[in-house]
Amino acid sequence: MQLSSRLTQINGGGSDGWDLFVRAREMIRDGTPVTELTIGEHDIRTDPSILDAMHRAGLAGNTGYTEFSGMRALRETVAARVEAATGTRTTPDNVLIVPGGQSSLYAAHYAALGEGDTGLFIDPYYATYPGTIRSVGAKAHPIAASADAQFQPDAASIDAAAKDTGAKSLLVNSPNNPTGVIYSDDTLQGIAEVCQDNDLWLISDEVYDTQVWTGAHKSPRALPGMAERTLVVGSMSKSHAMTGSRIGWLIGPEDVTASIGDLTMNTTYGVCGFIQEGALFALNQGAAFEETIAAPFRRRRDLVLKQIAAQNVVRAIPADGAMYVMLDIRATGMSGEAFGNLLLDTHHVAVMPGESFGAAAAGHIRLALTVDDAKLEEALAKLLSLAAEQAK
Repeated sequence: MQLSSRLTQINGGGSDGWDLFVRAREMIRDGTPVTELTIGEHDIRTDPSILDAMHRAGLAGNTGYTEFSGMRALRETVAARVEAATGTRTTPDNVLIVPGGQSSLYAAHYAALGEGDTGLFIDPYYATYPGTIRSVGAKAHPIAASADAQFQPDAASIDAAAKDTGAKSLLVNSPNNPTGVIYSDDTLQGIAEVCQDNDLWLISDEVYDTQVWTGAHKSPRALPGMAERTLVVGSMSKSHAMTGSRIGWLIGPEDVTASIGDLTMNTTYGVCGFIQEGALFALNQGAAFEETIAAPFRRRRDLVLKQIAAQNVVRAIPADGAMYVMLDIRATGMSGEAFGNLLLDTHHVAVMPGESFGAAAAGHIRLALTVDDAKLEEALAKLLSLAAEQAK
């Protein structure tokens, strides 16, 4: 029996980008202590008050089927939050509750792309982006953002790719994983103009919107003429340390979210009710609560940049947002993959090679700021020492 081509081509015939991460986990299972600076998993778990809210909801009986689009109260709260943050009118009917940001990414691309269509995305990219596009039967086409331009996407390059491929969608992410870059006003305006000129759906992954260290996050949905062609991916994972709860949303035009509801009915069949109650409780704690979740990453980002500034081999890409710092290690003469594997072998520190996030990030590595301050500083000292040795 053969598997469907839609399934077998998800990874495009190559690595899924997680090889070094898997090797580090194997070392840990074998008893080798490894400092993991790999995935964006909070070291401080979901707040007990949120878990208590889930527990109360479960004991009260909210364990059955739920509305496919999500609880009305939760959709109202998400809509109010988005409207307050962006200044763009958002109603509960613009909101679809889904099991996490990844589910939202899939649903958005399922809505925007038909079989054989082309979906554009920016390189460097979060590891699941091309696989998500391929998983809906579409072609995934990367557009390189240059390290020399601080990984700000270039509108002319996007426009050329859209015209060459006849693309139907563009996926962007700001604050950005893996680079930590926040797209500038000029970048966002250029993206908006390209989408309008080429009749593209814009899929905007905004799961790091509460992790902003420099400047401000601006949603492209708020730009003139963009609300009707933008699908926004949101999640509780990063903002409220609820990665395992699998709760997020998709924001789009009312007719689009209604149609995507047909997809969720035939895939997820709704999101667990007591998890939605926990999300509602969490959102109602307000911005101050979200800042407590973000604060460790802001502090650790500053610690990393201070250490980087004290040497001249490794360079940091401007870390304006998100829970990562991207480091340029090209002065070592090594690829990110080779350097990452050497660092793991010699110092038992695991990072993500830039190549895991696309060709544009070659010669870079990504640090996740997800261990305590002292352990992070110790691991970074080892990394910088190794880089200095290799650069001689």
